[in-house]
Amino acid sequence: MSRKYFGTDGIRGRANSVITPELAMKVGMAAGLAFQRGEHRHRVVIGKDTRLSGYMIENALVAGFTAVGVDVMLLGPMPTPAVAMLTNSLRCDIGVMISASHNPYDDNGIKLFGPDGFKLSDETERSIEALIDTNLSSRLAGSRDLGRARRIDDVRARYIEFAKRTLPRQLRLDGLRVVVDCANGAAYKVAPEALWELGADVIPIGVEPDGYNINKDVGSTAPDALARKVRELRADIGIALDGDADRVVIVDEKGHVIDGDQLMAVVASDWKDEGKLTQPGIVATVMSNLGLERYLGGLGLQLERTAVGDRYVLERMRAQGYNVGGEQSGHIILSDFATTGDGLVAALQVLAVLKKADRPVSEVCHRFDPLPQILKNVRTGGGKVLDDPKVAKAIEGARKQLGDSGRLVIRPSGTEPVIRVMAEGDDRVSVETAVDEVIEAITKAA
Repeated sequence: MSRKYFGTDGIRGRANSVITPELAMKVGMAAGLAFQRGEHRHRVVIGKDTRLSGYMIENALVAGFTAVGVDVMLLGPMPTPAVAMLTNSLRCDIGVMISASHNPYDDNGIKLFGPDGFKLSDETERSIEALIDTNLSSRLAGSRDLGRARRIDDVRARYIEFAKRTLPRQLRLDGLRVVVDCANGAAYKVAPEALWELGADVIPIGVEPDGYNINKDVGSTAPDALARKVRELRADIGIALDGDADRVVIVDEKGHVIDGDQLMAVVASDWKDEGKLTQPGIVATVMSNLGLERYLGGLGLQLERTAVGDRYVLERMRAQGYNVGGEQSGHIILSDFATTGDGLVAALQVLAVLKKADRPVSEVCHRFDPLPQILKNVRTGGGKVLDDPKVAKAIEGARKQLGDSGRLVIRPSGTEPVIRVMAEGDDRVSVETAVDEVIEAITKAA
């Protein structure tokens, strides 16, 4: 059953076009009603990133939640994983993050967390959608039962202490020169403070949000500025977060970008040696490089693959008992510590390995040579082009061409009329040919 509002990561779209005050208020009312259980006073925490539209959406959500009798605690700009953690820590019934993650400033979104700090199931999201499209006037709270709203002041310190406690006791970052790029987003205060308190020499960039510059030429999706700064200052490491700080990429001392696949390899290898892995392997998506799978296999570890989206990674982790998972893009989920991807916590785990190894980042974080991997998108204008016999024949031919030493992934986008074609293998020419042949067939069918 398709969903009307929720995508793979909450509700997302152009601010004041898709994400309107009216929709945000209805989401607040619907979510508030969906999570009312028992006679206690119900509470919600609301965090946001630094987009200008966050003010508008925040106030609309407050109106919706208080209208159905839910008390609201406003956190201000805070990372998505901090909101998830505080939802559970503050014994709230629901948590909300206002963010469109790595998208430009003119998009925004609403992410919801249950009382356990985990993202909602498809079933719960569908029940909220049904309420959004229902006339809720008869279910509004009475005049004496309206919710109250207040700002919470100490949440930044709470999250910083939480992040620091994920490191081994007594471990310090003294002697490390760290450039941290906060993407002018939600972690612009907490990430530099946490690293500084741990002893690092911190050079922050992307920490001057103005409502418009979130993710603009900075952050994990645009790491060139970080790479330049690392080389300029001869720093030991660069850390790039995205707008809501649930993903991270690393830059080594030479200015080379290290993606989520390499970071998962670093953590998995270290945790295996330390006996911390709860299962002999990790969970990643179909987009993770085959080189990662081969590297883990050499360690006696398995790579469990899921559909694209950190929620699917987490679902598999919970179902099968894994405690390390993530995406090539830098969503790293370490379920010993967090209920969602946490860029700062993942970076701290890498820094812990770095301190223990006492070797440069370029050596510690290069665990395997990625196989040639090519991803191309083709617009289709809608329709079921993948059912076309000629497309099916091209896909079958591409798979035969790649053989057992390669992979082909065909993935329709969940948000636009685009089909993504990814192939990887030992021979780059074969990979390029396979992708181009499939793209050509899809284009003709479209």
